[in-house]
Amino acid sequence: MVDFLLQRTPPLSLDEAWRRLTQWPRHADVVPLTRITVVTPAPTREGTRFVARSGVGPLAFDDPMEVTVWRPPTDGEAGLCRLEKQGRVVRGWAEIEVRPGPGGRTRVLWREELRVRCLPALFDPLLERTARSVFGRAVNRLLRRP
Repeated sequence: MVDFLLQRTPPLSLDEAWRRLTQWPRHADVVPLTRITVVTPAPTREGTRFVARSGVGPLAFDDPMEVTVWRPPTDGEAGLCRLEKQGRVVRGWAEIEVRPGPGGRTRVLWREELRVRCLPALFDPLLERTARSVFGRAVNRLLRRP
């Protein structure tokens, strides 16, 4: 199991950073070899479920997730979304938080606990480096793209 925190301070409003990070199909545009299928009707709210299918052919796996906390930013106050990973391969949770940052910017916090079934703890350092790299690039790309 690995825990990590990513922090970014984009020149975006709270609402715009939130929108860019929580439109689930956009994640497929920035994570290689991944498709996103939202399985519940819009709009996103607590109980929304979606599946990230990652990989190629027989090496692909599903990463189903459910939104368990959905508090969009309002009136300049922070927003928080929590996702519970419910797959057979990948378990854990992710939290996306947007809050007022310095100089009118937005502070983005992406926290994640990640467990991969049948992966011994010996591989946790490699899993953490890989997850930080993949999710870090994804967050950067999501925040850059309108």
